[in-house]
Formats: sequence, C-alpha cells, structure tokens
Amino acid sequence: MPKPRLIVAPSLPDSVFRGLAERFESQGGDVNLTVDEAIAATIERQAEALLVSHRHKMTADQIAKLPGSLKILATVTVGYDHIDVKAARSRGLIVTNTPDVLTDCTADMALLLILAASRRAKEAEQLMRQGWRKNFGMGEFLGRQVSHKRLGIFGMGRIGQAVAARARGFGMEILYCNRRPLAAELEAGARYFSDFRAMLPHCDILSLHAPATPETDKIINDETLALLPKGAVLVNTARGQLVDENALINALQSGQLFAAGLDVFRQEPDFDKRFIELPNVFLTPHIGSATLETRNAMGFRALDNIEAVCAGKPAIDPV
Repeated sequence: MPKPRLIVAPSLPDSVFRGLAERFESQGGDVNLTVDEAIAATIERQAEALLVSHRHKMTADQIAKLPGSLKILATVTVGYDHIDVKAARSRGLIVTNTPDVLTDCTADMALLLILAASRRAKEAEQLMRQGWRKNFGMGEFLGRQVSHKRLGIFGMGRIGQAVAARARGFGMEILYCNRRPLAAELEAGARYFSDFRAMLPHCDILSLHAPATPETDKIINDETLALLPKGAVLVNTARGQLVDENALINALQSGQLFAAGLDVFRQEPDFDKRFIELPNVFLTPHIGSATLETRNAMGFRALDNIEAVCAGKPAIDPV
C-alpha cells in the first residue's frame, strides 16, 4: 500500500523529522518553507496532506490554490487562527490541531514571564553583563512581589487553568474571565467575571490566554489598560493580536503598568522594536512551546492526525 504524500512546511525536531520516512512519502521538514513554496510543492506532488505551523497564514485565497488531492490541512499548533477554517471546510478539507500537548509548557512560560517582569529580570541580567560593581541601597532596584497577589486570567481554557494551578503555589488569588464559568471542581476557588472590564480593576497581574478572534482583537487598549490598578503587570503568551501595542507602550512609559512580559507580538518576527528600548519589558521570541519534549509531542500528534485521515479514519483532533 503506498504511503500518504505529505508536504511539511515548518522545520521539525530531529526525532519527528526522522520518523517521516517510515510513515509518509514526504517533502520538507528539514527547512522552513514559505506558504507559497508549500502550496507549490503540494500541487507538484499532488499531496494528500499539508502540515503547517502558526507562521503559515492559510487564507481563503491560499486555500483555493490547493489541489483536489489534498485531504487534510494539519497545524502543529493548538491555535488555528492562521487558518481560514470555513474556507478549508468548503473545499472538503479536514483541519486538525494539537491540543493538550503544549498546555504545561506554555503555562510554565507564562509563570516565567510573570516572575521576570515583576522582578525586573531584564534589567538585572543586563546589569550583570555590564559587570555590576555597585551595591544597591534598601530602596533601589525594587521589583514587585508575585506571592499573594491577585492574578487575572483572560481565557480559562486548558492553558489558563494550568497557569492558575501554578499560581496557587505562590498563594495567588485567581480571578478569571471566560465565555462561561467553569465547573466548581475546575474553578478550584477562582472568582469568575463574565465582564472582562469588570475584572480588570481587581488584577495586580493580568495574563492573557484567549484566542485571536475579531472580538478579542486589541482587547488590551487604552481603555482597558486604564482600568487596571496603577502599577499592574501584563503578560501575554497567547496571541499578539489581543494587544494594541501603541497603547501598551504608552502604559509602560507612563507608569500605568509596572512591567510586561511578552512572548507574542502583532507582527512576527518583525516585532515593534520600540519594546527593546523599554527597560520594563521582558521579551521572548514566541517560544512558549519551545521545549524538546513539547515540540516532539506536537509534531507526532500532527502526524498521527494526518495518518488517520489518510487511512480513511476520523481525525484525532478535528477543529
């Protein structure tokens, strides 16, 4: 029986890449292809499957170019806002993602950003690289304590709940805004707000975990930032589209925010370089899921979905 024909747009971890040959007649996986390159290869090979990442924006126009041979458009990410799912379904394509496998890793990153932003890790690390050589007085180089603060979580899905579980270890009070309240056993004492704006005045730290949708686009803006207590900390490991970056920069410069920790940006990788000049921002390059264990799990989960669909079985993770 011939192996399914697969085009892989992102570069994959070594162990996932090595496993391609056993299961597929594949092209790619060792380099990052552009969307146009991936579509051209899909057409040329009359592929049955196309694997993409969040860096590959599959618009309706791009999806319309895909060949009739294609059965599945799989993303190695849990988020799928880079894919026009409606357009894909109209072409008869199955779209899959990789839920669950990156929950812990991304929640760990959110805690790293909360701690690094609150404790001025960027400034401290830069000072050490400059040689230090100056003692601080009791009132100098002060950060903000994380323990026992009020943490607001916007988007209480798998990752939001995992962040809450970790934050409880710091004795933090958990507040959350979601489309609907969680069951009591999942809430674990967290306080629910149906209105995002009503939650903000109670948040010492705000962590974003919602998907990018028309409703959440720039939900962090001048108005909502002003509702936070002065000196709050903002962390984003979700999507850059949630944030009006001009408003965020203004809030960081004015002191309305004490600090921010950002792993995602509106334009990636060409992010707004004004963030570099701000001492009170801790920046990472969209690496929330970037551990060996998680990236391997993401890759193999995507391949399992592709293999199932190409064999005529139901997708494991249809969206």
